[in-house]
Amino acid sequence: MTMDVSFVLEAVVVLAAIVMGTRSGGVGVGVWGGLGVAVLVFVFGERPGEPPIDALLIILSVVTAASLMQAAGGIDWMVQVAARVIQAHPRQITVLAPLTAFAFSIGSGTGNILYPLLPVIYDVSYRNHIRPSRPLTVSVVQSGMALAASPVSAAMAAMLTLTDVAPYDFGLAQILSITIPAALAGIVVTALVVGRMGKDLDDDPEIQERIRSGALPDPDAAGETVELTSTTAGRNSAIVFLLGVLAIVAFGLFPDLRPSFAEEGGEAVPIDMTTTIELVMFTVGVLIILIGRPKLSEVPSTSVFKSGLVAAIALFGIAWLTATFIAAHEEYIVSTVGAWVTDWRFIFAVAVFLVAALTTSQSTATRTIVPIGLAVGLSPALVTGMWAGALNGIYTLPANGTQIAAANFDLTGSTKLGGKLLDHSFFVPMLVMSAVSIGVGALIAVVLY
Repeated sequence: MTMDVSFVLEAVVVLAAIVMGTRSGGVGVGVWGGLGVAVLVFVFGERPGEPPIDALLIILSVVTAASLMQAAGGIDWMVQVAARVIQAHPRQITVLAPLTAFAFSIGSGTGNILYPLLPVIYDVSYRNHIRPSRPLTVSVVQSGMALAASPVSAAMAAMLTLTDVAPYDFGLAQILSITIPAALAGIVVTALVVGRMGKDLDDDPEIQERIRSGALPDPDAAGETVELTSTTAGRNSAIVFLLGVLAIVAFGLFPDLRPSFAEEGGEAVPIDMTTTIELVMFTVGVLIILIGRPKLSEVPSTSVFKSGLVAAIALFGIAWLTATFIAAHEEYIVSTVGAWVTDWRFIFAVAVFLVAALTTSQSTATRTIVPIGLAVGLSPALVTGMWAGALNGIYTLPANGTQIAAANFDLTGSTKLGGKLLDHSFFVPMLVMSAVSIGVGALIAVVLY
């Protein structure tokens, strides 16, 4: 079998595994990925690639600490603080709500924090005569790339194990120096664009008719605003977790803070960031147990724990599959795909975007496409710059949980899931945010690195 034929057939196996895994959803993504590895090994005789053990260990350590924090009430405290910020400046909610959600998604390492914020965003916007779809859609879409700016997300874990190694040595500090400003630019520009989309609440005849008929309450009518509660234990647990996040950033910025050990040849080398993150997160977990006193029996039932394990399993199977495929055909990929990417570098961003759209998983898209971008010669800085914005592809179709929740919370009906796949309220904000963030991220990468 010639190289071209085997490459095509094995590529079909990889794509089929991704498609079938996406149709199955959840852990099915990982299981189908594992089957793909089996086909490549037993049918095509390829050597198994390296499974993503480092990424899995980071995810498990972070998920453990974050789940303990959630069980102690830490997520509730974060949401309460975010809600107060949003309610304090209601007229700027279209910009402020997504920026606030972005900050807390970075700190918690999960987009799940958005769910309890959605009714707050709707309530504040409606009472201030602002079309709810505007802040709701931008707030939802930002979470697609927020995890590319979080030191403790599954997507970042996948990225670090690819770039923070020789010969790239592109670590956490360098990644954040690109992803955070690129994401902020994308959020602000998108909020300004979306702020002009759709009719104002007071000028929408359909919504005004529903208000007159009593189907919707008068926005000016007195009533209770959405109130969220938290506990002292939750607050303390969240603070401990956030301090752990800051410690990870500090270790990334200042490698000399990490313990150093002599390698062969006698030169002392700091421990890698993978090990550092794991040690910090386990330490944080113990501190939360001592300070927050969570019920340990409730930890496996938390949403963070469940979604984290699903992400780990999905990453394991798909990443192992792509590692096997790339290792078997690296020379061919570099000589063919590499030429395309060299001529049209933004093809890389399109590839990440499409895989994110198909799998609805940032970490899976990272482990699937980023190794190809690096293998064909793109600099880790440029890869990072385009990677963050392209992760927003997960909102291409109206199938994500936060999209569905936002549409359900919007009683005015201004936030729509559509009926033709791409006619939903999130599509245009997603495209604008992706394009701006990719462009700004690539520009930062070129200028700084």
